[in-house]
Amino acid sequence: MSTKLRFISGLILLVNILFTPAIFAVEQKQIFILHSYENNHVCGLPQSQGVKRGLAKAGYDDSKITYQSYAMDTKRTNNTAELIEAQAEIALDKISQFQPDLLIVLDDNAFRSVALKLVDTKLPIVFSGMNNLPQRYNETTKWLDSLDAPGHNITGVYEKIHFSTAVKVQKKIQPQLKRLRILSDNSPTGQALMRQVKLELKQNPIPAEVDFFITDSLEQYQQKILETNQSNIDAMYPIALRLIDADGKGYGGSEILTWTSRNANKPSIPLNFAFVKLGLLGGAGVDFESMGYQAGQIASRILSGALAGSIAIEDAKRYALVFNLKRAQELEIEIPQDILLAADEVYQD
Repeated sequence: MSTKLRFISGLILLVNILFTPAIFAVEQKQIFILHSYENNHVCGLPQSQGVKRGLAKAGYDDSKITYQSYAMDTKRTNNTAELIEAQAEIALDKISQFQPDLLIVLDDNAFRSVALKLVDTKLPIVFSGMNNLPQRYNETTKWLDSLDAPGHNITGVYEKIHFSTAVKVQKKIQPQLKRLRILSDNSPTGQALMRQVKLELKQNPIPAEVDFFITDSLEQYQQKILETNQSNIDAMYPIALRLIDADGKGYGGSEILTWTSRNANKPSIPLNFAFVKLGLLGGAGVDFESMGYQAGQIASRILSGALAGSIAIEDAKRYALVFNLKRAQELEIEIPQDILLAADEVYQD
């Protein structure tokens, strides 16, 4: 080859190097999302959507992550200790086969039955929607050194329900509010929610008398709603998300709260702002999508190299102000205009 041809060949090679786009190998991350709930649950779905949004915001969009998920359905179907444990074994097997870079668990049942079995393994874990105080789980399984520095392989977002704030908002809608009834189930999640309500009442008293009704029976719950209709109770806070009828059939939050909205004549304050879509009046409720977003942001830090044990546990930061105007009309309640203008969302039907 002549000198001139060698020069031209070299020049072409140089141009190709300079102007041909480089192809970079992007390391694909694998994330397993474990739900305590059934698929598309009113609490689980927005959390998982928030997780993905938080990761995408940090640069980990779907092109960089392979997701796998499993719904344990421990609220409606697999709702005994034995069935939850059987689901935990299935979940652990699926996690082992998938070999994720990170595990995200939604709600207490998934945390208690699966995450705590993986303490101090190489798998980093982020929880979202924990109702029980994190310190209580540490009494049986040592996974937490402190809230600011967990110290092991688990961190996440505690589901602060902002109960006192919700009641104070309701007081602005119902100035005559004097008596509030809280209705809960007796599941581990229900017990944790009740403890949180009582703790908030102690720390931040509300301008109303409160009574509590706790049951695992669908029929007892329904009877109490009908009795409440005829009582001097001014408003309700329904947080029963797992009930069982006389035939042993389980019912989840969507079914329970839809029945409640159709049969109650008292306004209901939502735990989760998505409950307003099911017919509750509305007010200040936990923004579950935003809580998942927080967990996704924490997960992104771990994927970028941070140790889970070095990341402080966070409270769910945001509650949403949401109202159902159709329900307000049914109850003949007029929501003040300044509150409506401050709302994050208003449903017309």
